[in-house]
Amino acid sequence: MSDPTPAARTLYAFSGGFLFPGAQPRRIRRILALAGWPVRTGWPDAGEAVAIWGHGPRAWRGERVAARTGAGLVRIEDAFLRSVLPGRAGGEPPIGLMIDPTGGAHYAPAQPSALERLLGRHPLDDHALLERARTGALRLQARDLSKYNAHDPALAPPDPGYVLVIDQVRGDASIAQGGLDGPLPPNLFREMLVSAQAEHPGARIVIKTHPETAHAARRGHFGPDDASERVQIVDTPVSPWALLEGARAVYTVSSQMGFEAIMAGHRPRVFGLPFYAGWGLTDDEIPHPRRKRTLSRAQLFAAAMLLAPVWYDPGRDRLCTFEDALDHLEAQVRAWREDHAGHVALGMRLWKRAPLQRFFGRRQRLRFAASDAQAVTQARRMGRGLLVWAGKESATLADAARDLPLRRVEDGFLRSRGLGAALVPPLSLVTDDLGIYYDPTRESRLERLIASRLPPGGQARAARLATALVAAGVSKYNLGAPPPDLPDGFRVLVPGQVENDASIRLGAVDVRTNLELLRAARAARPDAVVIYKPHPDVEAGLRPGAIPEAEARALADMVVPGTDPAVLLNAIDEVWTITSLTGFEALLRGKRVVTLGRPFYAGWGLTEDRAPQPARRTARPELAALVHATLIAYPRYMDPLTGAPCPPELALERLAQGAVSRGGTALRLLAKLQGALASQSWIWRR
Repeated sequence: MSDPTPAARTLYAFSGGFLFPGAQPRRIRRILALAGWPVRTGWPDAGEAVAIWGHGPRAWRGERVAARTGAGLVRIEDAFLRSVLPGRAGGEPPIGLMIDPTGGAHYAPAQPSALERLLGRHPLDDHALLERARTGALRLQARDLSKYNAHDPALAPPDPGYVLVIDQVRGDASIAQGGLDGPLPPNLFREMLVSAQAEHPGARIVIKTHPETAHAARRGHFGPDDASERVQIVDTPVSPWALLEGARAVYTVSSQMGFEAIMAGHRPRVFGLPFYAGWGLTDDEIPHPRRKRTLSRAQLFAAAMLLAPVWYDPGRDRLCTFEDALDHLEAQVRAWREDHAGHVALGMRLWKRAPLQRFFGRRQRLRFAASDAQAVTQARRMGRGLLVWAGKESATLADAARDLPLRRVEDGFLRSRGLGAALVPPLSLVTDDLGIYYDPTRESRLERLIASRLPPGGQARAARLATALVAAGVSKYNLGAPPPDLPDGFRVLVPGQVENDASIRLGAVDVRTNLELLRAARAARPDAVVIYKPHPDVEAGLRPGAIPEAEARALADMVVPGTDPAVLLNAIDEVWTITSLTGFEALLRGKRVVTLGRPFYAGWGLTEDRAPQPARRTARPELAALVHATLIAYPRYMDPLTGAPCPPELALERLAQGAVSRGGTALRLLAKLQGALASQSWIWRR
């Protein structure tokens, strides 16, 4: 990453791609300004610089101005991770730029670009840098991320064992500028296809088209006429990593997918001179006269992805590391993949509908249904999946919707500053296609995530997130005052729960009420300092579960209503709970947790469990795996300031800073209206 506070060097622009209004030019100008290259209009002096977008159709303007004035050229291009959709298809702005003050471009080998000089001259021998590179490359594969990401991981590639030939867009700058002394020969793609067939006699050939040819008036070099009994054209949005995994050999002219092929373990056959050719990692048809160095995969990735680009964090509006940009892109891509086909929602209270639209309806507006039959009919007609609020799912819905994607929705574990019962909207939600996390009677997606292997970089990321969460003093609702002075001794916290909550109805065993829980804790820890904290919904009089004051004070040494649980957890030694999320939050802080029910975090060897746990919970994950599954992989987050999908790290910052919605009178009135009209069936038929 470039120095985040470089000395400003003014750039003069002469094309609308830099100057026009709109999301893309605005983002590009912002990244350039943060990188120390503010864009201006006017006439440059010698010693100043002109901005040019690659070798685009209007690049000649800037080149001519620079030649007349003696100004320098700064050539700018998208970085190798860009967005969900191609810019032409969805108007999405990039999350990173390649800024080349030498006037070169990574795809134009006639003169050395800044990236080529970096690859040729930088030591690339720092252990920490190379470890970041290895993890980064593995993470891209594990999360199925590429430059563009409108591919569908559910689409199966052809049966493995084929030779993969990668097409590109006609007239692209990497072709027009791809030779040492001019454009690449026009017949090079045909030559590549012939070579692939000749060098692999009898093998199946799979030609992968470029994603931009599916979204815009652009053509590739191959078409339906090239298909045959031996040659297959793949123009569907199949994952590039899945295609690479099934290939026995890879052929490319200069596609970025050739770079990804290297990361996937291939030695691609390269017919052009892309930035990744000539370093000993490819079989090159055209030798490169300047590139004599042999690099490892990690060194190539470190230069191309960690050092050369300038990465941008849209949520925080700042330059960032590759890893931070990847966190942002991962959240955007997950939301697109889950939502782009649209959903039909049911069981959603009126006040929740606007937050749900923001979460799940950015690509295709949600359609709300009043009944199972209506929802299933609409979903089939529109080619959509179903979303149902978990507690509102009927016993027959799954069977009625057996041919449709069905996800159950519930609040996430970093929710808000304020109570859901007080109609404060959430900034995290979970969706589950198997069950729901608080129901131990059936497997949930969260259980599978807890039991699965951590993704590359997942352990370190989970540890950082847990440390940040504890340091920020953040919990699910983020309410309450600091606790009073507590008596000395071994302190046991007993968090109260809402007694008709689904997690109690489904997850409790013998102990089912707050009073029974408090009695059990006192009986087991007669000499401890027992501290009882009522649930905030119960304190507010919104839900059942109150213990008579006299009984609570007879069993507990202290009752601490209105106390911030995150602060309280730092002062205690042990938690006794039925299924409360406070038990999970205590684990994050290294506290001992005793469960009397079957919460999602019990049964994995991390808690002392006094109730029988589901037999399927046989894995013994580390705490980092539980944290990763619960806070990173399972929920989705929405930035309350931008309304865009965001990673958990940003959601945590928003909660810690208080930059979140606290609900309002209008929402409370809407909820009361729904309650008053719930018995009037006509409103749901509208």
